[in-house]
Amino acid sequence: MRYGVGSQSERSMRSHKVKILGIFATACALAVPAQAQMVKDPHASVVDVAARQAVLRATEDPLLRAAIKRLRSCTATPKVAAPTGRMIIPSHYLSGSNGPVNPAEAAATRVYASFEERITAGMNQYLATGSHAESACALAQLDAWAEAGALLDYTRQESPQAWYQVEWTLSSAGITQSVLVNDATLDPAQQKRVTKWLDTAAHKDLSFEKPTDSGNNHHYWKALAAIAIGVVASDETLFQFGVETYKQAIGEIDSRGAFPKEMARHENAIHYQGFALQPLVLIAQFAAGQGIDLYGYQAHGRKLLDAIVFFGRAVEDPSLVKPYTEDAQATGFKPGDFAPFNFYAARFGSEGLPPSVVEALHSPAAATRIGGSTTIMAGR
Repeated sequence: MRYGVGSQSERSMRSHKVKILGIFATACALAVPAQAQMVKDPHASVVDVAARQAVLRATEDPLLRAAIKRLRSCTATPKVAAPTGRMIIPSHYLSGSNGPVNPAEAAATRVYASFEERITAGMNQYLATGSHAESACALAQLDAWAEAGALLDYTRQESPQAWYQVEWTLSSAGITQSVLVNDATLDPAQQKRVTKWLDTAAHKDLSFEKPTDSGNNHHYWKALAAIAIGVVASDETLFQFGVETYKQAIGEIDSRGAFPKEMARHENAIHYQGFALQPLVLIAQFAAGQGIDLYGYQAHGRKLLDAIVFFGRAVEDPSLVKPYTEDAQATGFKPGDFAPFNFYAARFGSEGLPPSVVEALHSPAAATRIGGSTTIMAGR
C-alpha cells in the first residue's frame, strides 16, 4: 500500500493542509461563519439514502421506472484494474482550450471512465434495489484502487490533464462512497481503507492549486471532490474548501447569470456554463446535508439559480452568448448535460426554470462524475 500511515506521501499531504487553508482564506469576504462550516453528519450524502430507497421501492412513476430499467450493474461488469505507473494524460484539445479534441486523451482516460461507470452503477443499483451485492461490488472496486494507490502518482506540472482527471474521478468516487457508508452490511475494513485513500488523494489534488489560478470550472470540480470526501472522512479542511469555493463561484456570476470565465471558451461557451454548474449543484447538496444553505447564498444579488436560468435560456437561444463571443455555439445537448438539475428541481420544483431544463428532466439523466443516474438519486 503506497499511502500507508507515516508514508512520505501521507506526510506530504498533511503538510499541504496549511497551503489549502491559505487558498480558500482569500475568499474571506464571502465566508460563511466559521462555526457553521462543520461536518456534523459523515453519513449525509447528496441524497437521504433510506428515504430514497423507500421511494424507489414503491414507485410506479414512469420516469423512475424507466431510469431503474436503464441502470447498469456493477456485479455484471468486469473489475477495472487500477492503472499503474505515472499518470501522464495528453491534453483534451489538440491546441489551446478549444477546437478539435485530442483522440489520444480519450484513449488514455478510458480506464477512469470505466471505473466511474462501475462504481456508480453499483451505488445506483443499491439505491434503486437495495442490493447489498451491488454496493459490495462498488466498494470492492473502490478498495482495489485504494490498495493500488491510484490517483496519487502525478504532478500538475508534468501532466495538467492528469490533474484534471483526478478531480473528476475523485468527485465520482466521493459521491459514491457517501452513499456506500450508509450500508451497514459492508466490510468496515474496506470502508476505512477507501475513505483514507480518498482523503489522501483529495489533499494531493488540492495541493497543486495556487491563489493565482483562474478559478474556473476546474476549481469547482476540485471543490466537489473535496466536500464529498470531506463529509465521509470528517475532514474539516476539505469540507471548508468546498464551501468557500462555492461562494467564490457565486461571486463570479455576472448580471446576465453567466460565468465570464466559461464564456471565454469560444464555441463551447454554453457547454462550459453547464459544465461549471454540475459540481456547484452537488456542492450545495452536500452542504445542505450539514445544515448549510448554499442554494440560497447570494453575492452581488445573484445566486445559483441565476446561472442555471442563463444556461437553460442559452440552450434555447444561443445568441445570448453573443456579448461574450462571436463564435457559433456547439449545440446538440443531451440529457446528461441537465443531470445536476434533478437535485435542484427535487428541492425547489420546476417553477422559474427554463423550458429546456424542465423538458430535459422528463427523461432519465446520468453523468458518472456526479454520481451516475441523477434521476435515480433525485428525480421526481
